[in-house]
Amino acid sequence: MKRRNFVKKTGLGSLVGILGLDIVYGAKIPENYTLLGLQDPDPFQMFDKDKEMVVLNSKPWNMEAVAHLLDDRITPNKYMFIRNNGLVPENIDVKKWSITFDGESVKEKKTFTLEELKSKFAHHTYQLTLECGGNGRSEFDPPAKGNQWTIGAVGCASWTGVSLKDVLNEVGIKDDAVYIGYHAADQHLSRDPNKEPISRGVPISKAMMDETLLAFKMNGEDIPLVHGYPLRLVCGGWPASTSGKWVNRISVRNIVHDGEKMTGSSYKVPCNPVAPGEEVKNEDMCIIESMPVKSLITYPKSGAMIPKGKKLNIRGHAWAGELEISRVSYSIDFGATWSECSLEKPVNRLAWQHFKASISFPKSGYYEVWARATDSNGVSQPMLLPGWNPKGYLNNACHRIAVKIS
Repeated sequence: MKRRNFVKKTGLGSLVGILGLDIVYGAKIPENYTLLGLQDPDPFQMFDKDKEMVVLNSKPWNMEAVAHLLDDRITPNKYMFIRNNGLVPENIDVKKWSITFDGESVKEKKTFTLEELKSKFAHHTYQLTLECGGNGRSEFDPPAKGNQWTIGAVGCASWTGVSLKDVLNEVGIKDDAVYIGYHAADQHLSRDPNKEPISRGVPISKAMMDETLLAFKMNGEDIPLVHGYPLRLVCGGWPASTSGKWVNRISVRNIVHDGEKMTGSSYKVPCNPVAPGEEVKNEDMCIIESMPVKSLITYPKSGAMIPKGKKLNIRGHAWAGELEISRVSYSIDFGATWSECSLEKPVNRLAWQHFKASISFPKSGYYEVWARATDSNGVSQPMLLPGWNPKGYLNNACHRIAVKIS
């Protein structure tokens, strides 16, 4: 309704700017009429999402889960977060879809249709953890600009596709290759065809890992449009911004890729710690690569009420970018003491790991259950907010749920 009231107060010229198109017969619009193209859409229906998902932004669409929605071992589409930078492509003709490999460091420019990719290269399926680099941004103080993600911009779906390594070997890459950068079919919010909303990439070493996929299926079905149909790059364990959607071109570079949101301060943190609120020069910022160790309690929902004398069974997931999780612990006394959870090995590299524990409480009252994961290098999550950074990236503080024992 707020959007509709805004539209009613907006002049015709401004409406043209919002729609990005001329309004034919705009002078004949009846008084107080709201154009269908400007009425509030239903993102839950459009994207087949659960009603408990939280919309952070509509231009572009960004949506996250709440913790208890992420209880599935493999994240279904209805609970998978949405992170967009531009407009979702329309009128995709999958029969004409192709992907081109170019750049300074390819031996020869080559193009493959989607069907050629599927028929020429072996298919692989991996569970791969994707997390927005800004997940947890809402906790930083001073506040950082950007979508105010809480804890739900993460998921671990099952992705099927071809290994990017296999395709790059077929294309042929030169010895001076250091990076790949993706290009895609999404439009800039301005609808300027000369502007890309995002064009990021990864070092060639990450591109050549077995699990780096050009994916065409998510959880055994065609990837939903909002998640990259018909073809997306999936770089598990790294910021999800490196997993470009609607990919139609990959450039093999002899420099660090310099596409949109690869330069400046985007997806970068200070190379050295800084004081909260301190300004940091672009040249003193380092690109985020492997994501940090993190965990999430997905059951029960925060605010659970348990009868006195009954144990509380908790469960959740933990992940650590390129690394494995070596242990997960829980605390019910605000981090003064910790107890071990039962932890499963990952299904495959870069998949999140599942943990559980059965907890007894000494007496009635209010408690918080904290979870803390430790990676295979021995690095543990900080109990509270980690070092501040200007863009609000990489908040991997312990997840907590409230529990009442009565």
